[in-house]
Amino acid sequence: MFLTKTRTLVLVLFVFSTTSAQKLKKADKLIIENLKKHIEYLADDRLEGRRAGTKGEELAMDYIIGKFKEIGISAKGTEYYPQSFEINDGKQIGSSSYFTINNNSLETGKDYFPFPYSPAKKIEAAPAIAIQEADMPWFVDLAEPLEENKNNPHFDLEEYIRTNSIKAANRGASVVILYNLSSLEDKLAFNPKDKSEKLPVPVIYVSKDAAKKYFQDKTATLNIKIRTDIGEKNRIGHNVIGYIDNKAATTVILGAHFDHLGYGEDGNSMLRTGEKLIHNGADDNASGTAALIELARILKTSKAKNNNYLFIAFSGEEMGLFGSKYFTDHPTIDLAKVNYMLNMDMVGRLNDSTKVLSVGGFGTSPQWASVINPHDKKIPFVVKIDSSGTGPSDHTSFYRKDIPVLFFFTGQHRDYHRPSDDADKINYLGELHVINYINTIITALNKQNIKLAFLKTRETQTANTAFRVTLGIMPDYTYDGAGIRADGVTEGRPASRAGIKTGDVIIQLGDFPVNSMDTYMQALNKFKKGDKTKVKYKRGSETIETTIEF
Repeated sequence: MFLTKTRTLVLVLFVFSTTSAQKLKKADKLIIENLKKHIEYLADDRLEGRRAGTKGEELAMDYIIGKFKEIGISAKGTEYYPQSFEINDGKQIGSSSYFTINNNSLETGKDYFPFPYSPAKKIEAAPAIAIQEADMPWFVDLAEPLEENKNNPHFDLEEYIRTNSIKAANRGASVVILYNLSSLEDKLAFNPKDKSEKLPVPVIYVSKDAAKKYFQDKTATLNIKIRTDIGEKNRIGHNVIGYIDNKAATTVILGAHFDHLGYGEDGNSMLRTGEKLIHNGADDNASGTAALIELARILKTSKAKNNNYLFIAFSGEEMGLFGSKYFTDHPTIDLAKVNYMLNMDMVGRLNDSTKVLSVGGFGTSPQWASVINPHDKKIPFVVKIDSSGTGPSDHTSFYRKDIPVLFFFTGQHRDYHRPSDDADKINYLGELHVINYINTIITALNKQNIKLAFLKTRETQTANTAFRVTLGIMPDYTYDGAGIRADGVTEGRPASRAGIKTGDVIIQLGDFPVNSMDTYMQALNKFKKGDKTKVKYKRGSETIETTIEF
């Protein structure tokens, strides 16, 4: 298109002024360049989703350690930079388990499985299928209870099995062998998350094919050899911890989790197709990890020397804050000297339209108001503050230790916990602005040179919003005993009103035993607002029962 000379000059001036407004400093360009390198590596398929306790997590750990070394920050873990911790995956069938019928071996996991609450026992016997004698195996066809309850939506087959197995043990059964020769589906499978207390006798389920082969003739006598061995299934996760020692009286902690979902093995993927796909977690939370590395580089040469700086890349966050909880229970510095904690989780998808940065934890210290002004026009985004010191990320573990916290988050999106959360969707310029904003907060507080006062805040409910009721507790996901341990109790909620305190272990709601997170959620689903029921919980060695109203 032909342009007149005047119009051309105006256009050139406009383009020049727009480009100048967006022109980045050399330091900012370097940050963006580094962010791309960090996130592209951490979110690469080679790391297979960085699931805690896997080879992919180790590769990510090695990368972070390498960057900390390059920057020149010292190691502050328990094993140099790393701090290892155990992740309990629940129960597993031990390799020494076996089940033979008439000298034919059944395949563990395919032809049979022992329930997780089975004790370790070895049994040899020649029982008749139809006869239930003392000190002998008992055979139970589930066809009858399934048929009787096929139209009963409240029938709990697993609870039926557990209750009746206890009765059978009390009447002398040495082992309870279950099978289902009906056409009705029972959907029974080994549940590694079942943390029920062990029963006196093993309880074993035999598959339909194996049951048809061996149990069709009810008059038959079988030669049975059984060994049950149920053990704990654990893996090792790793925090990565670096330190800048400015010889100051107080320390600022900066954190971000670097683990993600792997292939979704822990059931926390939003993908519902059943496909086994890598969840790369570019925003969640390679973005926060990259920001942590860049802030470590910035603060290494910063003049803000009135605090020491501890940088923690947490693992196990996706499973329930495992890494941060482990660190706060096993700190590598004196937590009493911690000034405040800043947490970055999903800071890579600043929306170009809404430009909203959420900052949680604003109510955890009165000093935050002196450095955070949501109405500041100089900030290149909208700051939306939330007062709560708790939430679904690692700052919660520090809030529980009475440490002021801030939580930086650029918002939810359709790729959250899906395989599509990839590096090409990161807003690198937006993340640069977030990093610079965090640095201005640190710099401003450095000038004030005071130890921040801590305030308690309301607690954010992280329970599934599909539930009609909530107890008002923060479950301790790292607890590996039977029941649900309260890591926090919200004032004014049902649990608090009933006298339940932090550390108490809930073992029953109404008629429903609670032995795992799954059974806890199933029990909550049985109630609606206004219902009253009994709750049973343990406090130390004492078992307490009281009434609760939802």
